[in-house]
Amino acid sequence: MTLVKFLSAALILLFLNTTAVFAQGAGYEWDILNKEVMKLYRMGNLDRAVKVAKKALEVARENVGPDHTDVATSLNNLAELYRTQGQYAHAEPLLKRSLAIMEEARGPDHTDVATSLNNLALLYYAQGQFNQAEPLYRRALEIREKALGSNHSAVAVSMNNLAGLYHAQGQYAQAEPLYKRALEIMEEARDPDSIELATSLSNLAFFYVAQGQYKQAEPFYKRELEIREKALGPNHPDVATSLNNLAELYRTQGRYTQAEFLFKRSLAIREKALAPNHTAVATSLNNLALLYYARGQYAQAEPLYKRALEIMEKALTPDHPSVATIIENLVKLYRATSRFKEAGRLEQRAAAIRSVI
Repeated sequence: MTLVKFLSAALILLFLNTTAVFAQGAGYEWDILNKEVMKLYRMGNLDRAVKVAKKALEVARENVGPDHTDVATSLNNLAELYRTQGQYAHAEPLLKRSLAIMEEARGPDHTDVATSLNNLALLYYAQGQFNQAEPLYRRALEIREKALGSNHSAVAVSMNNLAGLYHAQGQYAQAEPLYKRALEIMEEARDPDSIELATSLSNLAFFYVAQGQYKQAEPFYKRELEIREKALGPNHPDVATSLNNLAELYRTQGRYTQAEFLFKRSLAIREKALAPNHTAVATSLNNLALLYYARGQYAQAEPLYKRALEIMEKALTPDHPSVATIIENLVKLYRATSRFKEAGRLEQRAAAIRSVI
């Protein structure tokens, strides 16, 4: 079992709109705090981002009361940070409260409600609670189609989300038309350098990879990478993700030399652009280690796995599924090198984590 190496099968609106109307909203300090949260999030400094997000929530409640949409935004932001850290139990009540405020303040058919529905669905998706996620995704899609029209990019976002849910359940016949329609909408927007288009390309490529259709996936990944490099520059973390996607495709095909170059470049970008203990750095380390393992280069793979594990344990929680994944990868390596005692000890730990997921 390996870490997820691709963009999630969704175009995610992580944060609700936070444009402050200072005369009526939570105020200038709240707006500054929100911008700081976004900056820290992009840098991978999640612990600090949580502290600032809590302060922003406190300021919003003091300035506009508990039922204002700015409070809903702050609740959402804090919840998304918790979700990113795998602290799902902390995130859920915040997202539910944020949704309730938005429904009361905006009405049930507002696009901000759709965003809240989307984010709560993402939480359930992350926990494998697909039956709870699906009706939320469907309602978000319905709201956006009604409010924005069938060809709006936000509708494509919802289609991607729902497609990703079906994809995760192996319901490929339901997922594929949604992925394709979402890509059509993005293409029709006539912005060949759109980041949203790049993500749609990636999602459809991922779909083909999951079915072993590697030749169909490769041009989509290449085009995605080209768009991101042009739009964001060669050293952006999102470019690193695109490099990682293409590298993983090559690794799966046994094209190890091409994959190694891309994995190393992806890792270098992430180490420079993100915090040293960012989960994306751990993912790159894990994926490069998988490549060396596949080549039988166990001595090169082991320290990468260990460093990835250390990062995940610090950035997430010791019982997070991603921690179990890296432990399982190490178990395979130890068994391949006849270190059965070490393998057995780690295998028990991974099994204990999986038993509570």
